[in-house]
Amino acid sequence: MSYFIAIASLAGTVAIFYACKMFYVKYKKEWLTPMLVTPIIIILLLLLTGTSYQSYNTGANILSNLLGPATVAFAVPIYKNFNLLKKHALEIFLSIAVGSAVAIISSFIMALVVGLNNELVHSLVPRSVTTPIAMDISNMIGGSPTLTAVFVMTTGILGSLLAPLIIKVFRFHRPSSRGLMLGMGAHGTGTSKAFEFGELEGTFASLAMIVAALISIVLSTTLFPAFEHLVVNILLP
Repeated sequence: MSYFIAIASLAGTVAIFYACKMFYVKYKKEWLTPMLVTPIIIILLLLLTGTSYQSYNTGANILSNLLGPATVAFAVPIYKNFNLLKKHALEIFLSIAVGSAVAIISSFIMALVVGLNNELVHSLVPRSVTTPIAMDISNMIGGSPTLTAVFVMTTGILGSLLAPLIIKVFRFHRPSSRGLMLGMGAHGTGTSKAFEFGELEGTFASLAMIVAALISIVLSTTLFPAFEHLVVNILLP
C-alpha cells in the first residue's frame, strides 16, 4: 500500500503540475501560475482523501531532492551569455550583495515586529534564497528547514505574481534590471518567470539567484549573528 501511495503521489504531482502549466500557457493569467495552483490542488486532494503529508511525501520527496540538480542546470544560460555577464560583473555583484543584506535584515526585523519566536525568526531569515540552500542556512543558524522551505516558496510565489506589476509601474525595460530583480527577489520561481520575458532576463535571474545564495551563506553566518546580537542584547535589552 505504501508503494502505491508513493508512486501515486509522485506521478500525481507531476501530472497536476503539467496540467496547470497547460492552463497557464493557454490563458496567461498570473493567478494560474503552476507554482501557486499546484500546491493548492494537492492540499485539497490530501484533505479530501485523508492522506497524511508523511505518506504523500514518501514519493514526492524525490522531486524535492531534484531541487539541487535543477539549480545547477541554470548554469547553462549563464555560460551562453558569459561575456555579457562579465561586462556587468561589478554592478551585478554589488546589487545582489545589497539585495541579500536587505533581505536578511528586513526578514529579521519583520519577524521581531510580529513577535515570532526564536526558531521562526531563524527560519524566516533565509527566505530570499533558493530552497535547498535556504534550508541548509536555516539549519546552520538554528531555524527549521521545513518552515524555511514554506517561507521560501511563499516568497517566490508572491514575488513572481507581483513582478509584472512592479516592472510595469517602474518601467523596467532593461533585461538586466528585470532579471536581477526576479532572481534576487523570488529566486527559482522568479527565474522561471524571468524566462517568460526572455532568455537574457532568465540568464540574469539565474546568475542573481546563484550569487545571492553564495552571498547569503556568508552574510547569514557573519552579518546576521552580529546584527541579531546588536538588536536583541543592546537595542532591545
